[in-house]
Amino acid sequence: MSAFMSVFASLVERFADLLQPLFHASAAAAAIVLFTALVRLLVHPLSRASARGQRARARLQPQVAALREKHGSNNEKFQKALLALHAEKKVSPLSGCLPSLFQMPAFFLLYHLFSSSTIGGEANALLGHRLLTAPLGGRWADALGHGGLLGTQGLVYLGLFTVVAVVATFNFLRTRRMMAAAPAPAAGGQQVPGIGAVNRIVPFMSFFTLFTVAVVPLAAALYVVTSTTWSAVERAVLYRDMPGAAPAAAALV
Repeated sequence: MSAFMSVFASLVERFADLLQPLFHASAAAAAIVLFTALVRLLVHPLSRASARGQRARARLQPQVAALREKHGSNNEKFQKALLALHAEKKVSPLSGCLPSLFQMPAFFLLYHLFSSSTIGGEANALLGHRLLTAPLGGRWADALGHGGLLGTQGLVYLGLFTVVAVVATFNFLRTRRMMAAAPAPAAGGQQVPGIGAVNRIVPFMSFFTLFTVAVVPLAAALYVVTSTTWSAVERAVLYRDMPGAAPAAAALV
């Protein structure tokens, strides 16, 4: 793990050196944004596959409603029939989770890299890099201790919070529209237990990103903000013709 971290740290440093003429002291921060974009490009085929899966599940909604009506309150039989239907139509109910799962290692790699004082037995030089005035290894609490909420470091975080809030609001409104357009259960049909509570929470999940940005190192927060913004644009494009599709839970990602 230590050798791998050293290689990754060297890669970030090289990216920063290449970007230094354009971004100067914030070159390492720009390198992290570039790294995030590369990760999202690699994951994009999975996102497209997830969108195809969502479309397939949307087409199955009438059959799912019929299964609910058929099995009534017998949730065990309904779940077995639902799994059989998915298997028959070759639809995976987990496909929407794959893009987020494949991004988690990249996020934790950045988190660990900018939380470690040493890399390969040597001082972690990346901790000296900044986004404007805020250290990439620092957290919001550190920024508040250096000038307060409106200090130079605090303003960097306020900028990130603003981007996250705008993206989260966009996701919230879009998710509410999609859920409102989704077909209601057939008359007499039984809703899956707990789904009502989940549906009430889902529109607000994008706002949880604000908490993540506040508590992780700034480098990892940059990854989260970039990835979340990418996801909002990507899903708006991939799902633009699916007003009634059930939205996947917001993530990093």
